[in-house]
Amino acid sequence: MSDLSYKVIVGLEIHVQLATRTKMFCGCALSFGEEANSRVCPVCLGMPGSLPVMNKQAVEYAMLAALALHCEVASFTKWDRKSYYYPDLPKNYQISQYDLPLGSGGYIEIPLEGGRTKRIRLIRAHLEEDAGKNLHTAGSFSQVDLNRAGTPLLEIVTEPDMNSAAEVRALAVELQRIVRYLGVSEADMQKGHMRFEPNINLLIERAGLQFRTPIVEVKNLNSFRALERSVAYETQRQLDVFLETGITMQMGNKSTRGWNDADETTVLQREKEEAHDYRYFPDPDLVPVTTTPEWLDEIRSRLCELPVARQMRYVGEYGLSDYDAGVLTAERATAEFFEQTVVAGADPKRVCNLLTQAGLKLANERGCDMSALGIAPAAVANLAQMADAGTVSATAASTILQAMTETGKAPELLAEEMNLVQTSDAGELERIVDQVLAENVQAVEDVVSGGKKSKKARGFLLGQVIQKTKGQANPKVVSEILDRKLS
Repeated sequence: MSDLSYKVIVGLEIHVQLATRTKMFCGCALSFGEEANSRVCPVCLGMPGSLPVMNKQAVEYAMLAALALHCEVASFTKWDRKSYYYPDLPKNYQISQYDLPLGSGGYIEIPLEGGRTKRIRLIRAHLEEDAGKNLHTAGSFSQVDLNRAGTPLLEIVTEPDMNSAAEVRALAVELQRIVRYLGVSEADMQKGHMRFEPNINLLIERAGLQFRTPIVEVKNLNSFRALERSVAYETQRQLDVFLETGITMQMGNKSTRGWNDADETTVLQREKEEAHDYRYFPDPDLVPVTTTPEWLDEIRSRLCELPVARQMRYVGEYGLSDYDAGVLTAERATAEFFEQTVVAGADPKRVCNLLTQAGLKLANERGCDMSALGIAPAAVANLAQMADAGTVSATAASTILQAMTETGKAPELLAEEMNLVQTSDAGELERIVDQVLAENVQAVEDVVSGGKKSKKARGFLLGQVIQKTKGQANPKVVSEILDRKLS
């Protein structure tokens, strides 16, 4: 293989369920986990004579997402029928948008290592309705649940600009952050709010010649893990097939494959349909959507700073690491809580440590975001200032933060009640340091000698002082006393 090199080429189709209260073309409620076929009506069941009525909020959510993704929002778009038969599609067609999508072009910036970003271009973003769900767990037959039929979906299609499984995952994660920031989708993977379909092939160079493997679409992936691993597996599979058979790209040999999560392999499903196989034509029961400049301006006013831009700003403005900035900007509520705490007068890095090491852990345990923990940013700012001043230790600050969420009390009061206030009384601490030095002559000798054991011995002496004060000694003050007495 020394004369062979290859490039992975991946485009991605993403279906995002919009967070409306009702379905795309009827008034049935959208709720997860309800009894099968309990959220249906003549419209979403496709019964003769029933007529669809479009959901305005779904259209506005799609417009908002398209604007955030830098798409050009069409001034005129229509609805089309995409015809195919499947048990979970009662009408035998899906209402979608074919040649006039709501959004065209655009891009998503994905974060890379070292604070860099990569721009992934988009082809389109269009609205459509979801199909129902086939269940295969009851026995030697299938069941159909149509509660999901008619759910509003935003389908986003990228250019084949991704060149690794890691980049594909990064785009999916970033898109989830964006739609959550905008409030247009809960994007809960376990509830099927986001589904991914990567299109993968390889550009292979060998002996000065270029070859392309057939494009494979992997269907209905509902986790970042499955998405990343399926792309990695399919990359290796296509390379192996090329090496064994020399197969290259031919017209009409695209295929779709399913993902076997247990074996972590892709499985052939069928040869891929082309657009003409769906017999698209305009839906006669729905009027086109015309967007006015005034309407677009109103939607544009709902935009917010997007997560990747905010993440880069936190690195530059607050000096945070890429990782910490990414954690803080993962959810809009967390990022806003962080900024409000900093504005209240706290050091950004101290607040970051408090939130990432304690606050987010509490929020995850309680199934809520930071703003729902019942603590005010100003109170957290006070706690951060106490830690910076050495009034409480960093460990004690995390303990106090948890107590604040449980009691609603001020951090100063809790520090007193929980006996967590650090002592900085130099006279008292010097007496304890003298006692520790007298009790640990060998450790003192190891520090003074400056040998290999010096650093470890000094840490031991510091720990002994902290232990004798039951964790209440200010480590900075103790360290200064030790330096003076051991120099």
